[in-house]
Amino acid sequence: MLESLKKAVYEANMELVHRGLVIYTWGNVSGIDRKRGIVAIKPSGVDYAELSPEKIVLVYLDGKIVEGELRPSSDTPTHLELYRRFPQIGGITHTHSTHAVAFAQAREDIPCYGTTHADYFAGAIPCTRDLTPDEVDGDYEAATGRVIAETFAARGIDPTHTPAVLCLNHGPFAWGKDAAQSVYHAAVLEEVAKMAMLTRALDPKAKTAPEYVQRKHFLRKHGPNAYYGQN
Repeated sequence: MLESLKKAVYEANMELVHRGLVIYTWGNVSGIDRKRGIVAIKPSGVDYAELSPEKIVLVYLDGKIVEGELRPSSDTPTHLELYRRFPQIGGITHTHSTHAVAFAQAREDIPCYGTTHADYFAGAIPCTRDLTPDEVDGDYEAATGRVIAETFAARGIDPTHTPAVLCLNHGPFAWGKDAAQSVYHAAVLEEVAKMAMLTRALDPKAKTAPEYVQRKHFLRKHGPNAYYGQN
């Protein structure tokens, strides 16, 4: 069932390894078939060397398993919450990539210091609030997804314009039109985080890029009159 989706999600998960964004079992990618309301996601705790398209698990948006002999990722409720709250997205990636995690552990947004950041993200990449003790002791992973959505709503951020977030003291989630693009955004996020850390190392008081420069670079790639690349 949904063999092409499982294959695409498998390949996206393996791209995490290729890009050096994960070690051991530190990450997961999912993709969704919106017409059927079914999500394909990496199984929990399975080493990437042992992963195959056949091991990808299919679940409904309510979490019920559709197909698969293995348990889905422990982060599945977070993915499902994001799919329900952000209907525009088609794939989600979660990693513990070093520089993005450093910002999450420092409890800070990633500021937009330059045009590389602005080419992909409209403004700072936000860091969420603390989860409450009740949220952690309850449905922790689903609460993580709800807090991500809450952060975007409270700050008026369009999740299609800023396709990534830092979960406080945890790490990044990124998303896109499909599983492959979510990995792409996760890779760019990690590079942007690294650049931001190096910028601060050189100048702890570094200023963000002017808003008009940020806007120009984002819109030339993503705006209604975008002209970057080929038609």
